[in-house]
Amino acid sequence: MSPKNVLITGASRGIGKSTAYIFAEKGWNVFLNCRSSVEELKQIKDDLQHRSGCGCHVLPGDVGDPFSVDKIFQEISERCGALDLLVNNAGIAHIGLLMDMTNEEWDRIIRTNLSSVFYCCRAAIPAMVSRHSGRIINISSMWGTAGASCEAAYSASKSGVNGLTKALAKELAPSNIQVNAISFGVIDTMMNGQLTDEERNALTEEIPMGRFGSTEEAARIIYNIATAPSYLTGQIIRMDGGYL
Repeated sequence: MSPKNVLITGASRGIGKSTAYIFAEKGWNVFLNCRSSVEELKQIKDDLQHRSGCGCHVLPGDVGDPFSVDKIFQEISERCGALDLLVNNAGIAHIGLLMDMTNEEWDRIIRTNLSSVFYCCRAAIPAMVSRHSGRIINISSMWGTAGASCEAAYSASKSGVNGLTKALAKELAPSNIQVNAISFGVIDTMMNGQLTDEERNALTEEIPMGRFGSTEEAARIIYNIATAPSYLTGQIIRMDGGYL
């Protein structure tokens, strides 16, 4: 049996990187994407191939740019025909008052966190529909449900991801394509590395589990959803240590 194929966007660090490792260990053919940290991505590819011997391919490009996405999926089509799984993980944060936010900052958040999901889903779906098989997992945040002060644009983008996930799941269910999102709480990534010790301690006290989640834990639930029964679709699955 030939290995299954997964594209992971934003795979150079954090949740994306850990997700790449778990799928490679399970024998999947892994396509790795990032926008700018290409050298880091190549090192991950070399390490994955050394550890698991899996097929691993680096596909750099800005998934917030539709033309870049078209090129990425053209290469995927040439290499394997179609994806079995798309993991829309690419994302950025912005902390600050909404009234101080520039048009460019707003556009960058929405393009990276939400438009990228649209572009990648649109590119992946035709081949999945043709095969009557496929899965899409969108990486969301608890702030897409609850909203976060001083993170209005980020919260809005993740709320959009949740809405897109639910609607697309209904649209694609007749084609046996499952679409789910995972709404993460505070995960110990570089995105949260900008927090001061005081901010980190205060946030930890608000989490019932008393700690940040690890990227390895995040990767495990992504894999579990990817291999779950096909009746699971249209869900926003929350993993936040009991925060909400």
